[in-house]
Formats: sequence, structure tokens, C-alpha cells
Amino acid sequence: MSSISLVLKVAIVGSPNAGKSTLSNQLLGRKVFAVSKKVHTTRSKTLGVLTEDDTQIILLDTPGLTTASKVKRHNLESSLLSDPWSTVKEADLMLVMVDVADKWACEKLDLEVLKVLAKHPEVPAVLVLNKRYLVVEAKAGPWHYHSEVLTDQTPEEVCANIVREKLLENLRQEVPYTMTQSIEFWSENENGELDIAVKLYVKKEAHMMVIGTAGQMVARIAREAGQDMSNIFLREVRLRLSVKLKN
Repeated sequence: MSSISLVLKVAIVGSPNAGKSTLSNQLLGRKVFAVSKKVHTTRSKTLGVLTEDDTQIILLDTPGLTTASKVKRHNLESSLLSDPWSTVKEADLMLVMVDVADKWACEKLDLEVLKVLAKHPEVPAVLVLNKRYLVVEAKAGPWHYHSEVLTDQTPEEVCANIVREKLLENLRQEVPYTMTQSIEFWSENENGELDIAVKLYVKKEAHMMVIGTAGQMVARIAREAGQDMSNIFLREVRLRLSVKLKN
């Protein structure tokens, strides 16, 4: 048996019947934990082991977080109270399950879940939304767009919107809203790289300060916008910005 070099303990917590055991079974690829539509199917902490190459992930499936009054009222095991809390203490990561199809649970985290998060701020937590497909209300029918389509914007509109975003992020509040822009040049070379030139128009002489010292501000905006477009278009983008006073 080869030695294991990486270990991650993951505590799966949430309200009763949020889908914690179902998630564990899905991650393990087989049904290891009991699952039913009734609450409190999991009565005590159980674990599953997922080993991939040199990494072992220990899934700590816990009972649904509940209150002492509910445990006493329904004569439930004390493990329902203690096990979720003790499990989080030994975890490297928390997965917080929320059933978004539950109208009582979808708007905010359960108080007991919040207590656990507040008690262990040192443990990173990831929110997992279960049954999201029930909220999207998808209907059977042909797709409206090809699977590779990301937006209904044209490339030119994407460019303009990204430049506008960077102007809003980098300039004084009143300046970006008075500026307009036009694409002066758009070319794709044999390597698929895009060369784009955009002219920015300002209405006031004072707003020419957008150029910054030696053009540093406009160069920064062009660099940031160009990088975003490279990530969207999946190719190198060389974006050049210039500023002109609009008569």
C-alpha cells in the first residue's frame, strides 16, 4: 500500500434532510449512507473515504443540526446534538448544505448552522445549494442558444461594456458617466490575436485628466480591459485607448 501524502477532512453540515448523505453518496460513487425523505435518517456521525492518487478525502457525514428542545420532544438520541459540533472541530473544511427547494430554508441559513459557523471561524466553509434544479423551473423544449454561446452581446458590445466597467472602477464618480466611446479599429491577425483601438470622448477640458500622468491612467485601463477580453475571447487582445475632447 502506498503512503498517503495528502489528507482532507470535510464535515458536511446542514439542517435535517438538506441532502447531506445524498451528497456523500454521490461523491463516493456508491450508496454508503442511508437516505430517505424523512428527517434525521442519519442519527450519528459516519464517515466515507474517497481516495484519488495521493490524496484522501474523509467525508464526515453528520446528523442534521437541531435544537435540544426538539431532541427532547421527540425522544431522539443525544448524538444528534453532539456529533455535528464535535465533527466540525476535527474538520479542515465545512460543506454547508442548503435545500433551496425548501421554502422555509432557502431565504436564510438556519440558526443552528449559523451558530456552528460562528463557533468555528477558523474552519473554511463552502455553501452547497441542493435541489437548485427545482428552483430554475426548466421546461422541456429545444435550447434557445448553442451550447457554446455565452451571451447575446456582439464582440463590439462586449468590448464597449468592459471598457465602461474599467472607467467606472478607475475614475472619479462624475467622469465616466459623461464619456462616450467608439471603436476606431478592430483587426484579427493570422495568429487569431485581436488588435483593437477605442477612442474615448470627454465633454470637458477638465476631464482630460483621464489620461493621467504620461498617459498612465488610460494605459492601466486599457491593460485591465484587454486582459478581461482575452479571458472572454480566449485569445490575446491588444487594446489601445485614446482620449479626445468632444466639441
